[in-house]
Amino acid sequence: MLNAVYRLVAPRRFEVEFGEVPLFGQEVIVRPTHLSICHADQRYYQGSRPAEVLKQKLPMALIHEGIGKVVHDPTGQFSYGQTVIMIPNTPTEHDDIIAENYLRSSKFRASGFDGFMQEYVSLQPDRLVVLPEGIDPVVAAFTELVSVSVHALQRFDRIAHARRNMIGIWGDGNLGYITAIFCKAMFPDTKLAVFGVDNEKLANFAFADATYRVTDIPEGLLVDHAFECVGGAASQSAIDQIIDHIQPEGTIGLLGVSEYPVPINTRMVLEKGLRLYGSSRSGRSDFVKTVELYQSHPEIVNYLDAIVGARIEVRSMADMVRAFEMDIHKSMGKTIMHWLKNTSKTSMIVLFWCNILQYVEYNGQDIDQQKRTG
Repeated sequence: MLNAVYRLVAPRRFEVEFGEVPLFGQEVIVRPTHLSICHADQRYYQGSRPAEVLKQKLPMALIHEGIGKVVHDPTGQFSYGQTVIMIPNTPTEHDDIIAENYLRSSKFRASGFDGFMQEYVSLQPDRLVVLPEGIDPVVAAFTELVSVSVHALQRFDRIAHARRNMIGIWGDGNLGYITAIFCKAMFPDTKLAVFGVDNEKLANFAFADATYRVTDIPEGLLVDHAFECVGGAASQSAIDQIIDHIQPEGTIGLLGVSEYPVPINTRMVLEKGLRLYGSSRSGRSDFVKTVELYQSHPEIVNYLDAIVGARIEVRSMADMVRAFEMDIHKSMGKTIMHWLKNTSKTSMIVLFWCNILQYVEYNGQDIDQQKRTG
């Protein structure tokens, strides 16, 4: 079946390329409906990645955060029209110890192979999680980013010691905000302090027990554990400050992404007996846990809606450029593309008949089974 793939071929330039989506395999075909722009996408779009990286990875379809509707499932696990969250991490092997998002053999959408900026996306059934009815699809579009925080918090729960009177989160951007929301939900008996640089952003953390500007932290304030959600050049100062304000034998989760190496004060790490762990991306189990938390803590979805910065209908490549350019100039929040790319009539007809044939095949098998057992 004909498919249109919208690839970034050079910084700030998209081109469309047509290819085939196989209909008679074991992959589910999904039509994207809502796509969320990530900072990682912007690094490619703006050309801020090193030249050798851009040369190696482009042309490539961007976006690894998104949801869509099932249009064809040869496995019979999903219903036509069912809304699903797409998982970008794609493992090629299983390991009993190492999580799928840390296996060096795993592939990741929009980082080496095509992301979700396509008319149709073909995925293995285990790369999809059903989105329950009633959850805002605009918020659900950035579930991948949310699952990164959930993954880090679940790892923290396994690694950190049990004294959790206060947890500190450094970073007042999207990642810090999401991590703070889920930290409160998953550890309700723990006090939460958020540290940032912008008073307006810190005002969004009204659910936290305390917020502080990093230049005005009270003397003697200590946290039991901490998360670094800053990233970039500011990671060094954030980590240094965490080391200064964390109790001995505390655990530090590193979530902020930095393009270049960050120096760390290892002397105080040793003297305090601190434990540092990195956390990157997520896997299927983290998506499942995230959806469970959406359902058990419905207030979470409302909090997440507060960081939706822009909603843009995308019908053309000009709209794609407009969405990315608008996303550059926001100070905080997620830019969501309502993906309304026109689907060819021929492709829709092919999908219609494939689903009819699939229905007949499955029902025929049921009838044969009844005859054999009748």
